[in-house]
Amino acid sequence: RTNDSNSEDESFDNVSVYSHVSEVASSEATDELANERFEEKFEKALEQATEKSAQTPICELLMHRYMPDFVEDRKMTLMDFVEKSIRRGKGQEQVWGARLAPLLVLQMGGDEGISKAMNQFLLNTVQDKSVGFDARANFLGCEDVGELVQLMQYFEAIFAGSYLRGDDKTPVSVTAEAGTLHAEALNAWGLLLTLIPSGDFVSLMTTGQNMFPSIKKFLGLLQSTHLDVRMAAGETIALILESGRDHDDDFLEEHIPELSEAVKQLATDSHKYRAKRDRKAQRATFRDVLRYLEEDISPEINIRFGHESLTLDAWSIHHQYSALCTVMGPGMTSQLQENEFIRDIFQLGPRPTNTGINGNAKVKQSKLERHLVNAAAFKARSITRGKNRDKRSAVVT
Repeated sequence: RTNDSNSEDESFDNVSVYSHVSEVASSEATDELANERFEEKFEKALEQATEKSAQTPICELLMHRYMPDFVEDRKMTLMDFVEKSIRRGKGQEQVWGARLAPLLVLQMGGDEGISKAMNQFLLNTVQDKSVGFDARANFLGCEDVGELVQLMQYFEAIFAGSYLRGDDKTPVSVTAEAGTLHAEALNAWGLLLTLIPSGDFVSLMTTGQNMFPSIKKFLGLLQSTHLDVRMAAGETIALILESGRDHDDDFLEEHIPELSEAVKQLATDSHKYRAKRDRKAQRATFRDVLRYLEEDISPEINIRFGHESLTLDAWSIHHQYSALCTVMGPGMTSQLQENEFIRDIFQLGPRPTNTGINGNAKVKQSKLERHLVNAAAFKARSITRGKNRDKRSAVVT
């Protein structure tokens, strides 16, 4: 009977193991099927990319699914679409090309070849005033420090349109569309700043060679009539101080009183001629900036995705995360889990293993382990009880 019991236990264990293997195989099959469906949709959209109606799906698919190998085989075609859409297209077609460019770069892990191939073309587009404001507002690029500085100067040439005039008055010719472009150029300038080592930045900012705008210029941007420009300027000032303070605790300390006063006015702004929602967004942003100016405390946000989390505890990380969210949209969560390039940016380490499409394989594995432990304990009890039964039988006899 003892032998029979062991045999039954082993059979029970084997069935459980096979069942788990079957579940994992089923999960992998589901993943594979989902990938095939995405690839089929992408191929269909790619074939019809010359039709305006088929352009948006390509961007949506790249936002929600990380598939670098699949994109690698089609990168030349996609790069050609970007260039043709912006050079020959108009309106929304140009915007589509502008959206596709950063998605392509992020899918390919910041591939240097793609970046260099598109770099000059994108710079020409940014500076081309015949290209729509929406399309021009979607571009940014980066290389080594020297090229970063050059790119930042290109972006400054755009948002300089919102600088105060010689009489310290705000320019009245900046339309709402131009204001949006100036704000995006400011955000791009700040994003490139996060890539420059703090020591290099302080040196370039204080050499007197006018490599970067003076802090007075940014202070003037806080007076812009456009909310987007004011908020972008406030966050850029925080980025400038954060980068400088990482190298020199007293960086621009002489300007803090004037900056604090200007920021405090915006943090407590109650002018009725501004929309209520605009006042609320402005006050929230500038309260964070003011706290950083006066107390050196950055806002902290914890982002959860799957079984992991990302803490945004510095202005530079906030800025990088916001820039990627602008590109990835609602697909940012899945990109944080799967995209190796984005994970490397935020130092999240390698992608977690043993997670299926819904992240359940890890849970199933732990259940299996618990079952095997319980089955082993059951087997041990059965053997012990069997021996005790034999002893009782011997005594009775």
